[in-house]
Amino acid sequence: MPTFEKPSVADLRHAAEQLGMNPSMHYLNTVQDIVAPLVAAYAALDAVPDEKPAVKYPRDGGRRPTPEENKLGAWYVKTAIKGKPGGRLAGRRVALKDNVCLAGVPMMVGAGFLDGSVPDLDATIVTRILDAGGEIAGKAVCEYYCLSGGSHTSSTGPVQNPRKPGHTTGGSSSGSAALVAAGEVPMAIGGDQAGSIRIPASHCGIVGMKPTFGLVPYSGIGPLEITIDTAGPMTANVADNALLLEVIAGPDGLDSRQHQAQVDRYTESLRQGVKGLRIGVMKEGFGHRNSEPDVDAKVRAAAKRFESLGATVAEVSVPEHLTLGFPVWAAIRGDAACVMLLEMNGHGIGYEGLYPLSAIEAGMKWRDHADEFADTLKIASIFSKYTLHRYGGHYYGKAQNLRRRLRAAYDAALSSHDLLLLPTTVMKATPIPPAGAPPQEITRRSWEPTRNTCPFNATGHPAISIPCGLSDGLPVGLMLVGRHWDERTIYRASAAFERSGDWMKM
Repeated sequence: MPTFEKPSVADLRHAAEQLGMNPSMHYLNTVQDIVAPLVAAYAALDAVPDEKPAVKYPRDGGRRPTPEENKLGAWYVKTAIKGKPGGRLAGRRVALKDNVCLAGVPMMVGAGFLDGSVPDLDATIVTRILDAGGEIAGKAVCEYYCLSGGSHTSSTGPVQNPRKPGHTTGGSSSGSAALVAAGEVPMAIGGDQAGSIRIPASHCGIVGMKPTFGLVPYSGIGPLEITIDTAGPMTANVADNALLLEVIAGPDGLDSRQHQAQVDRYTESLRQGVKGLRIGVMKEGFGHRNSEPDVDAKVRAAAKRFESLGATVAEVSVPEHLTLGFPVWAAIRGDAACVMLLEMNGHGIGYEGLYPLSAIEAGMKWRDHADEFADTLKIASIFSKYTLHRYGGHYYGKAQNLRRRLRAAYDAALSSHDLLLLPTTVMKATPIPPAGAPPQEITRRSWEPTRNTCPFNATGHPAISIPCGLSDGLPVGLMLVGRHWDERTIYRASAAFERSGDWMKM
């Protein structure tokens, strides 16, 4: 734990030079006198205990799995943390993406220099899972600082797709998807800032829900950008997904981004069927430059299946999906990368909430390890530093303004349709890049799956990926997007589709 130190004149000169200033020695001595009350205020905080939630359930520090236990490379740490006896999750083992704080258990967020760092608090969703009787089975590998839509950037090595080893699981919730798809756990927690729940769900043939922004508290979870950060459930079936979301959703009194959260009983919608639902097949989700024809065909066949189940299905056009979706998301995440992940040590600034100080202190170590960054983080940081220095946040601000136009475009389509339907990813799981692959391949495989998913991170709409077919031994994912706070309708349609047949034979 740091202790605040009075800055020397040399410290103040260094700070001034970083700001492009060249003050005189006399001026710096004056500054030192003037900031003395601020120095005293900062130092006073050292004497006051931190304000953080109590850790409610006993546990040990977990253990690293043996190679025989970890053939997919999906586990970082295995635990057996028991929750309250009984409850809605009694008997259910849940894996956590390794950006979720679990007190006393290591967390590395895919980055080798953080290996062995140990948080001292539980994320809100951890406490809620344990309060509901669940068991935390361990930490699932995630991609390096959660900056990849592939499963090849973690310092622990690639995560293998259990459906077809040698192929990506998708990312950044790579380990969570692999463990659920392999049947090692029935439920897992993922995080989604560009598709990081939905992409691996699509590639692994499981169910992954990105809830409405702000529905699930993000307290105690490593952020990527505070206006898009979302956590949600990844499960083998729709019913478990709805159940886990019921357990973790709702305001926690800590995360100020939850002030409008509207919680529902999602499991109550699972038997309603789709008769009367209006589903819009979104034209702009298909036929991309890198779309695979079999993926488009399987998703269009799924739309026909919804029609046979009683839904009204029609094509709908949202041109902004192509013209604004990626640019808006890219500028928000791009400009924020340097500030959020580096300058503020991985936990950001600008919102009222829970700041895990132990994780922030661990995150400071990046300054001695920047050359070790995965190419995804290294290149994102360099570009972010350039845009901020050259343009001063202009494009971040413009993207934040334009996200309202993008949101309104989807809302207009959803005013005449209950759900929008499109491929989750425009391609099936791709081969994992080999060791020593060039940065071009590493980054291309990281970003190419995000095209249909990232716009809904910018707009905050809820979106689910469910499996809708198999081609060349690899799953194809269907994405359903709903109105804000209307996860109920998404689950209603997803459950009906799941009941209609075995997706592996579609």
